Amino acid sequence: MSWNLPNILTLLRVLCIPLMVGAFYLAGPYAGITSAIIFVVAAITDWLDGWVARTLDQESEFGAFLDPVADKLIVATALVLLVDHYDSLWVTLSAIVIIGREILVSALREWMARRGDSQSVAVTVVAKFKTTLQMVAIIGLLWRMDEGYGDLLLIVAFISLALAVVLTLWSMWKYLEVMLKAEARDAAQ
Repeated sequence: MSWNLPNILTLLRVLCIPLMVGAFYLAGPYAGITSAIIFVVAAITDWLDGWVARTLDQESEFGAFLDPVADKLIVATALVLLVDHYDSLWVTLSAIVIIGREILVSALREWMARRGDSQSVAVTVVAKFKTTLQMVAIIGLLWRMDEGYGDLLLIVAFISLALAVVLTLWSMWKYLEVMLKAEARDAAQ
């Protein structure tokens, strides 16, 4: 492993996970805002590690592996915490769709890499927008988790979550299309 700044920032994001969980359950009346702040710090390190890696030419295979794993871990953890707090079918189904898509796409990328075709499953613009909406939704849902459903920021968070789910399903379908085309190409040969 290369102990460069981008990889250290990514590892810090992983270390934010137990801090976020601890804050969620132990911070009392400040649980939501504290968890949201920790999630924001993690999101900033996500952007920062990529920028630093490109700017300082410190991209590494380990960083390319760890960065998406760290992203998926913190998002999945936050979603599980939100499912626990909101006790809502909508939040639960949203978490299942988002986490399920991440597992499916990770497996698809692994499969395509084994085939030597990993470029065909590169991150898309839709996936980046989906990720942004997920971040907005998670931050808002954590930050305002003790507010009533009429709270404006909470409404924006739920709308962001709904849009993120739609884009999650769409981007998942796009990735599945790549797989189906690869299979059809193999079958034709």
